[in-house]
Amino acid sequence: MTTSLKHRTLSSAVVDDLRHAILEGSYPPGTPLKQDALAATYDISRIPVREALFQLEDEGLVEIQPHKGAVVKALSQAEIDEVFDLRVLLERRLLADAIPKMAAADFARIASLQKAFDDIVASGDLSGSGNANAQFHLALYAAANLPRTSGIVAGLLQTSVRYTRLQLSAARALAKAGREHRELAALCRKRDVDAACSLLVAHIEGVRKDLSGVLRRKFA
Repeated sequence: MTTSLKHRTLSSAVVDDLRHAILEGSYPPGTPLKQDALAATYDISRIPVREALFQLEDEGLVEIQPHKGAVVKALSQAEIDEVFDLRVLLERRLLADAIPKMAAADFARIASLQKAFDDIVASGDLSGSGNANAQFHLALYAAANLPRTSGIVAGLLQTSVRYTRLQLSAARALAKAGREHRELAALCRKRDVDAACSLLVAHIEGVRKDLSGVLRRKFA
């Protein structure tokens, strides 16, 4: 293995680990990510750590500040609005394209992920709730033949994970999300495109509203 390839492989592993930690809240907004400390933690050189931090900056999870280094990017209302405006527009389009194409395997996948989300709610351990929510949404759109739109939405849902995990920390929000997921799955099985798309938009906008309220209370 060449040195450059080895560094890229190590960097990818660090990216995956740090991304997961940030999205699940282990590194709250504003947490400094020191290259020396991370290199010691992973028992690697600083080069792949630096590359990983640059990639996470490109993904919008980390901010590299002059004279301070990398810190976990703050949650912001502006980012919520930008991400959720795009989600409403693009996810509705994906769902409308996907529903007529859904087959038995798609419905089985949706049901499996719906159950996984419900199991997380029942367990009380919400560490995976944001990712489980994103995976359920992606399963709804898997049958769509819109690869570029699907790629953009996958990125938006990844960005949304740490926001939705914050929103889903309330029992009421968890119960509502689970109920709406089940209703969305049922409408997809009925091939009711208009009703499913209307519920999806209401679901996403409801999350935006809840998030805005949580953000105001938490960081006021």
